[in-house]
Amino acid sequence: MRLAARLRRIALAASFAALAACAHRPAQPAAPAKTVIPPVTATPAPTAPALPTAPAASSALPKVASLGGPPQSAAADYSDLWDRIRAGFALPEVQEPAIDEQLQWFVHNPDFLERTFQRAELYLYHVVTEVEARGMPMEFALLPIVESAYQPFAYSPSRAAGLWQFIPDTGRRFGLKQDWWFDGRRDVIDSTRAALDYFQALHDQFGDWELAIAAYNVGELTVQRAIDSNRAAGLPTDFWHLKLPAETRAYVPRLLALKRLIAEPERYGLQFAPIPNEPYFAVVHPGGQIDLKIAAKLAGVSYDELVELNPGFNRWATDPDGPDRLLVPIDDADTFEAKLKALPPDGRMQYVEHVVHRRETLRLLARRFDTTPAVIMKLNDLHGWRLRTGESLKIPQASAEVPHAVLVAAERVDRPQYARHGRFHRRIVYRVHRGETLGAIARRHRVPVATLARLNHLGPHDRIIAGQRLYIEQVSMRSYAPHYRHYRGRGERLHSNRRLTYRVRKGDTVYSIARQFQVSMKQLKHWNGLNRRHLIRAGQRLVLYVAPNRREG
Repeated sequence: MRLAARLRRIALAASFAALAACAHRPAQPAAPAKTVIPPVTATPAPTAPALPTAPAASSALPKVASLGGPPQSAAADYSDLWDRIRAGFALPEVQEPAIDEQLQWFVHNPDFLERTFQRAELYLYHVVTEVEARGMPMEFALLPIVESAYQPFAYSPSRAAGLWQFIPDTGRRFGLKQDWWFDGRRDVIDSTRAALDYFQALHDQFGDWELAIAAYNVGELTVQRAIDSNRAAGLPTDFWHLKLPAETRAYVPRLLALKRLIAEPERYGLQFAPIPNEPYFAVVHPGGQIDLKIAAKLAGVSYDELVELNPGFNRWATDPDGPDRLLVPIDDADTFEAKLKALPPDGRMQYVEHVVHRRETLRLLARRFDTTPAVIMKLNDLHGWRLRTGESLKIPQASAEVPHAVLVAAERVDRPQYARHGRFHRRIVYRVHRGETLGAIARRHRVPVATLARLNHLGPHDRIIAGQRLYIEQVSMRSYAPHYRHYRGRGERLHSNRRLTYRVRKGDTVYSIARQFQVSMKQLKHWNGLNRRHLIRAGQRLVLYVAPNRREG
């Protein structure tokens, strides 16, 4: 399977290399000047707090008739997954200039499509199967291209994550687990289920797929207000007549442009390498927590490949409280299961023996060894939080250095950042030094002593001791953190954002460049001293500061 995937990628790269020299529109009509309007690669998921709610997990899936989707095709009828996708397209063809504009961007950026389709090979069969099982239009299998470019570790400044770009609140609303070990927003199976649940609920609310797609992007309350406003003014209430934010007005056309392109790639001078219409991965239930490095070795795959298929885990191991599931390449599933059964219980994780010293606590040890108090308590059969000096504890330890993408994901859990009242909040952990008081620490970090005490469940006049850890909330006017901090092994170091120089091309706008590099328009203007009208010209050079884990497209 992996050899076949490499051959497909070689074929795809060859076809796009040829296209780069001769990309063109069909003879009728003639292609207009190139317009750079990049696809959204980290669009925040909806922010509305209430309606609609997730359907119950046990409820029957809606049938084709209730959703207006295509007839369900037999998967075996197609050898190429692209043909299966085309057969399932069901959204009406719309002739709008906004769609043509988005289409031009895709036609002129074949490299983006090549990278995205290579990533999608791992997940697309599963997404297509889930969309088809619900009788939904197959265009929804393309939406992760618009949302994340099929990057499961994609993360936006609005804290949207995963293929489907759920923000934390919306993810929890639709049953996506988010804790120290696991983030279901990045999990391929859980996030796909939640996204399709959400789309079905939005369709039930609006009775129209285009409005449901718009609501997924901007929030159902915003769409409902726009509908109510048009209805009160006696205007049409379909998507194309609503007054919505510019990003949303481009979002739906972007998906419809992709549908048009994939339906007839040859019309636009494109040729897509076939993707086998067969599952890429199988689901294996390991029956308990297991180190991902050990699991990769048992399955005979690389650590990075296993992480790509299981991006929901925030740490070096699976979540001890579930989901009890690992995705492995389907060709390696039987081998993995057989070796897993032969693995002794103490071979699943690596542990260190630690002798408790004076004043050490469970929380302190958990931070030191990058685990949680609950894991230490469960592993050592502890029934309380008190530790005895001299007692020996068994503590799990990573068997290898964690991939960078996982390190960054873990850091977002350990040091959460969030926007509130137009300001950016970041929570850090501070270690108390000898002679320090709450008041002195509060003054140094410019926070009220009452706030510092409340955050740490203390009184303003409580005594603190050397070595004690305190949470401190820092506030900035910036909408996006200037740095990422993350772990390398047991040491900690600071990584600054990467400085880039971008040369403006014809058709670029501040909005399009900001979306391309996943920064805010406010940042881009601030870094380059642009005026309120943010006029830019072709050939102008702009400075950007991009997080280390970010890359264009």
